[in-house]
Amino acid sequence: MIENINWLGHDCFKITGEKTIYTDPYNIKKSDKADLIFISHSHFDHFSLEDISKISDKNTQFVVTHDCAFKLSGRYVKVALPGDKLTVSGIEIEAVPAYNTNKSFHPKSNNWLGYIFKVNGVKVYMAGDTDRIPEMSTLKNIDIALLPVSGTYVMTADEAAEAASDIKPKMAVPMHYGTVVGTKADAEKFSSLLKGKVEVHILNAL
Repeated sequence: MIENINWLGHDCFKITGEKTIYTDPYNIKKSDKADLIFISHSHFDHFSLEDISKISDKNTQFVVTHDCAFKLSGRYVKVALPGDKLTVSGIEIEAVPAYNTNKSFHPKSNNWLGYIFKVNGVKVYMAGDTDRIPEMSTLKNIDIALLPVSGTYVMTADEAAEAASDIKPKMAVPMHYGTVVGTKADAEKFSSLLKGKVEVHILNAL
């Protein structure tokens, strides 16, 4: 289930299946061709036009927040809001909220996003930059949850472990560490807190 998911650092994943999908491209080292790119919000380490240019062409489709769309004019862009359900490039997608509850970096009013989508029949939740929020307990049948663990701008490892317990995925993958903020120690703490509760995979960044 995890073999088609590659972590490129921070919140950037390459997920392969029926389509090649990237999330929040940042610090891309190799050129590629994405069929579909998800952007969770407009901060530089999630929405980087330089990195997007390395993995996209005129046929690449995008699902983005409203504050990113105008910078992608001339491309296939779908703007999503929390609660939206849509199909793009043949992939079923649900846009879900991502926001802070005890800090001000990612206000709920900005309508920034996480995404749920299916690849090869596997239901993936990419949480975006978020704290543990009540909406997480309503998510159902998540196979793989990609969760931030670094603290500072997002959940701490402890909070992320509580979020994973709310979501009850078959598998959790820590992210949002090792680049801008946080270290592998955060991922390891997250894993230890979930031992015997949720299977955790700590991926090596490519």
